[in-house]
Amino acid sequence: MSKLLATVVTAAALAVSLPVAAHTEEYFDSIAAPHGGQMRMAGPYHLELVTKDKEILLYVADHSDNKINTGGGVGKVSIQIGKGKPENSIKLQPAGENILKGTGDFTVTPETTIIAFIKLPEQDAQSARFTPLKSKAKAAKKPQEKKPAGGNNGHDHHHMHH
Repeated sequence: MSKLLATVVTAAALAVSLPVAAHTEEYFDSIAAPHGGQMRMAGPYHLELVTKDKEILLYVADHSDNKINTGGGVGKVSIQIGKGKPENSIKLQPAGENILKGTGDFTVTPETTIIAFIKLPEQDAQSARFTPLKSKAKAAKKPQEKKPAGGNNGHDHHHMHH
């Protein structure tokens, strides 16, 4: 019993520490982004995408959320709705401190995917995929699907002994 308990405690500790280290989409979707946008990891960066009206802002930070200067950098976003071809491509230019900014005619719907590409001086080019307005309900369903399977197996095993 104590060996099982130790395994459970270790697994729980790993589960808690994993999202912080891995910076998964679920992790970013579960925290509040500093500017109210959506965050993704791109190589050594955290990118936060904020769309408003005809403007796209991309905030760049490191893994500790320290601002990365975008001076001299370039970027672009490719906007795609559904599974079709990219509808639009918008160039991003440095716009102060850690921001790359672009303007264009685009629409963001729940089916919109925005792929951001950035290249900062003396750094490798990076990209990140944003799927705005993704339903948080999808992420919440995963653990529930696993529970019934585990519970049923336990009951079947119990009945076999009687």
